[in-house]
Amino acid sequence: MRLHKENVPIHRERARTGVTCPLMIPIDRSALPRHIACVMDGNGRWAEQRDLPRVEGHKMGEHALFETVAGALDLGIEWLTVYAFSTENWKRPPDEVKFLINFNEDILLRRQQELHESGVQIRFIGRTDWRVPKRLTRLMADATELTKNNTKLKFTIAFNYGGRAEIVDAVKSLVKTGIAPDKITEKMLARHLYDPQMPDVDLMIRTSGEYRTSNFLLWELAYSEMWFTDTLWPDFDRTDIAKAIYDFQNRTRRYGGVTA
Repeated sequence: MRLHKENVPIHRERARTGVTCPLMIPIDRSALPRHIACVMDGNGRWAEQRDLPRVEGHKMGEHALFETVAGALDLGIEWLTVYAFSTENWKRPPDEVKFLINFNEDILLRRQQELHESGVQIRFIGRTDWRVPKRLTRLMADATELTKNNTKLKFTIAFNYGGRAEIVDAVKSLVKTGIAPDKITEKMLARHLYDPQMPDVDLMIRTSGEYRTSNFLLWELAYSEMWFTDTLWPDFDRTDIAKAIYDFQNRTRRYGGVTA
C-alpha cells in the first residue's frame, strides 16, 4: 500500500479544485489576512490512529503543506509561516528527530525549484546552532538565494525555532548595540527579531484540536486571531484554509480598543 501521496506540482494542486473558495465559502478578497501562520500539528496521531509509524504521518503532512501553499497562492496571501521544527522538538525520540531533519532537507531538495517557479520566496527563521547539520543550513541559504526576488508569496519556514528563544536572541542583539535600557522601545526590539521584515500575524491556524501556541511566534502573535480545528494536519486542505479565513473575516479586531 502506498502511504505517501505522490508529489503533485503546485500548479496542478491549484488546478485540482479550480475555484479558490471550496464549498462556495464566501471569501472577501478585499479583506484577506496579510500574514497566516500555521502550527502543523497531528502528524504523529494521524499515523498512530492507523497503526503506522509516526514518521508516516510526517510524510503525509507534506501534501497538506503544499495544499496550504497552493491555497495561499490562489488567494493572494502575502505571507505564510509554518512551524516545521521547534527548539523543543529535540526532545523527541532520536529516530524521529533524525527523520524530521532529513525529511525537511529532502523536501527542500525536491521542491525548492517548483516553489521558485511558482513565484514563492522561501525564508527561514530559527537558530542555526550546532545541532542543525551544516548541509541543511547550506541548503536553506541556497533556497533563500534562489528565490529572493520572488514576490507572489513570502513563505517562511520556522526551523529550530522557539518564540522565547527569538525574544532572548533579539534582546542580546539589541544590548550589543550599546543602547541605554531606558531608551529601548518595542520598535527597536522588533528590528532585532529573526526577520525584521515579517509583519505581525493576522491569523494563526492550529490543527489537531490542541488549543495553545506552543512557543510559536510569541511576539508576532500579540494581536493575532486564532483558529483551531480538530482536523489532523495530514488531512488539512484549502477548504480548511477557506473556513479559517471566512471565520477571520467575521470577527472584529479591536487591538485593545473598543468598537464604535
